[in-house]
Amino acid sequence: MLAVFSKAIGKPPEELSLPTIGSNSSKTPLQILDKFQSLWPDDSAVYNLPHGNFMALSHQDQSPIHPRSIVVLDDIFCIFVGTLENIADLRHYYGLQRQATEAMIVVEAYKALRDRAPYPPDQVVKELDGKFAFIIFDVKTNTLFLARDREGSVEFQWGVAKDGSLVCSDDPKIIRDGCGKSSAPFPPGCIFINGSGLTSFDYPLNKVKGIVQEDEGGNIMSVYFQVDLFARIPSIPRTGSAANWADPAEVKGE
Repeated sequence: MLAVFSKAIGKPPEELSLPTIGSNSSKTPLQILDKFQSLWPDDSAVYNLPHGNFMALSHQDQSPIHPRSIVVLDDIFCIFVGTLENIADLRHYYGLQRQATEAMIVVEAYKALRDRAPYPPDQVVKELDGKFAFIIFDVKTNTLFLARDREGSVEFQWGVAKDGSLVCSDDPKIIRDGCGKSSAPFPPGCIFINGSGLTSFDYPLNKVKGIVQEDEGGNIMSVYFQVDLFARIPSIPRTGSAANWADPAEVKGE
């Protein structure tokens, strides 16, 4: 899978760009897409989104235990990789038919949060029991929502393209080729929402920090993200209609 969102939409963490300050060898979004399509020329589908964003999917070489799927419902795009072990319970909880896939369930969970939001999004992601990574993009609100299971069972990486766009993929080769050193594994047990940043769904009151790794000369070589169990978030944003976490993201000029 591949998803690319402009800097104004994706709002990638600043730490992702640190390794290439002064020497950016990353590629443009179109170059990254060309690379993706060249790897799977006969089995790739591209979904063009507003503001030059796009999502792409191929079933070639997918793991039989971590299949890829995409669904588009009510202008909400979702790529899901992996499986949910409690899928029957989730179908019942959200009132879905037996044919509902994991991607459909995740979209329904997102819609419940967006429209009714009685509690924070970390509580809903905790209810997903399985091995997974997913990308949701809501065209109506410009909301981007990423998540990975707490064990990191499914490969999922993100990085920054040459123009500052956020790049996400389950293929490390695509990320390394397109983003160079400005890339990192997406942290297990975390969610990322473009309006509020990176959060651990197991430790929602603790900050998730970017940790840089330097060479002997002090040059930043790479970055990774982890939960800081000693640094707590000062306050919890309100949820519900008064302060919805899925309020439309502001899109500034690119």
